[in-house]
Amino acid sequence: MNLERVVFGFFIVLTLSLNHAFVAGGLEAPAHHNVWILTLAIIVNLVAIGLKLGDRSQTGALLLAAGLVAGLLLIAARIVWIVAEPGGGGGPGPEGMADIVSIATGALVANIVATVILVGDTLLSRR
Repeated sequence: MNLERVVFGFFIVLTLSLNHAFVAGGLEAPAHHNVWILTLAIIVNLVAIGLKLGDRSQTGALLLAAGLVAGLLLIAARIVWIVAEPGGGGGPGPEGMADIVSIATGALVANIVATVILVGDTLLSRR
């Protein structure tokens, strides 16, 4: 067992899981989406991107590209959250939350692509 691949796979799957945990729920219901889960998804995604930087293979390039897309979209969602949140707190309104969840869903798609690439590469390398 390769410990480096285990750690790398852990962060890829954790990023996907956190992203899904944030997106799950009613699209326009701020109570269904926690800003701390979004923030944690951003941090874990950045760690996963850092782990991808050393890989010089074609698969590594695809994983890095998918990670960068997901990271960019998650950061954009967090920026929209900051801009859309009223001064009194309580989270953004329904329109702002719909935008945030839509952007985070795009990141979820990128994370799914990265996970599929990782699983496919792992299955091909076992032969």
